[in-house]
Amino acid sequence: MFPDPWSEKQKIVLTCPKGIVPWLAGEVRALDFPIHEEGEAAVTTAGTLGDAMRLCLQLRTCHRVLFHLAAFMATDPRGLYAGLHAIPWETLLHASGPHAYLSVTSTADNPTITDGRFVNQKAKDAIVDRLTKRCGLRPDSGPDRNRAVVHVYWKGDRVDVYLDASGEPLSRRGYRKLPLAAPMQESLAAAVILATGWDGRTSFVNPMCGSGTLAIEAALFAQGRAPGLLRSNYGLMHLKGFDPDRWQKARKAAHGMQKETAAPIIATDIDSRAIAAARQNAKTAGVENRIAFAVCPFAQTEVPEPGGVVVLNPPYGERLGEIKKLTDLYGEIGDFFKQRCRGYRGYVFTGNLALGKQIGLRTQRRIPFYNGEIECRLLEYELYAGTRRKEKENGESGAPAPPATNQL
Repeated sequence: MFPDPWSEKQKIVLTCPKGIVPWLAGEVRALDFPIHEEGEAAVTTAGTLGDAMRLCLQLRTCHRVLFHLAAFMATDPRGLYAGLHAIPWETLLHASGPHAYLSVTSTADNPTITDGRFVNQKAKDAIVDRLTKRCGLRPDSGPDRNRAVVHVYWKGDRVDVYLDASGEPLSRRGYRKLPLAAPMQESLAAAVILATGWDGRTSFVNPMCGSGTLAIEAALFAQGRAPGLLRSNYGLMHLKGFDPDRWQKARKAAHGMQKETAAPIIATDIDSRAIAAARQNAKTAGVENRIAFAVCPFAQTEVPEPGGVVVLNPPYGERLGEIKKLTDLYGEIGDFFKQRCRGYRGYVFTGNLALGKQIGLRTQRRIPFYNGEIECRLLEYELYAGTRRKEKENGESGAPAPPATNQL
């Protein structure tokens, strides 16, 4: 008999952008899930679809929560169709009613495939043909991931089939209504915050805040607020066996983890339109009152005592004229760190290491990340207020915690 995904544990693959795996693994451990494998852009754990509810609600750095459903061998599209058609989809998916909609996503590395869209179409046909045969009804299908989503991973002769519990990527929290140009993705911003080792109790300063993603993610983190609470729709909600009462209990438990915090979070930008957008996004996220916004040049940003972290995400530059202007900007960031941020740990997220050198300070760490396809670094600077000896005597070494011990 085919296993019940709501009560029997299976492999769960948690995907994320390259470079984020250590921070995602730390989150998974903090939630008391086992780590079975860490890949280049995924962490593998195990659980039921009921457990996937908690993962969808709590994970900050994850994109997709993929529940492993079945595996079979296929050398060509005909074998793919046959293997998928053999799965009892009538026990998993709705063939009628408001949930009767299917989206298929896929990753294929097979010599018979030259266009990934063909895999989506073949897989969709196999699934809906089975439902039509067993239920007498054919559900709608399309690219929208706002209801049931099936993911097919075909590598060589092996096909792995997953139910996408997340549906839309978890990085789409729902609060960024006004993103502006080239915003940092929410999951990447969360990973950057975790990488700094910030504990949510000291100051978090974010000059050049743009549409406010870093500051908003910092506010959510400081409050211990599950980012998934901002969304009301997930792929698992459209599967057969979904229990609304169990879902509400999971949400209530997530709400119960929230805490009070007085940590100063400051976000500034020279562009008043950016601040207006950031303020609106923070309001949508429910953290507007936790962030002090201001319009000013980054070097005039208020930096409260006694210390904390200051994080900037300046432009990287793509054209020669831009690079020349940005060289001065990065030098000014170094001056800002030296003159205004003593006692802090300073961070610059950049996709241009040549510009990073213009900051003129010695880096403590260079943490690799990817912003889309751009290889980036989070540059860390320890900005001592006094001597190393004095800071050690005061117990203020500022050393960030390793990713596995970050508590959310």
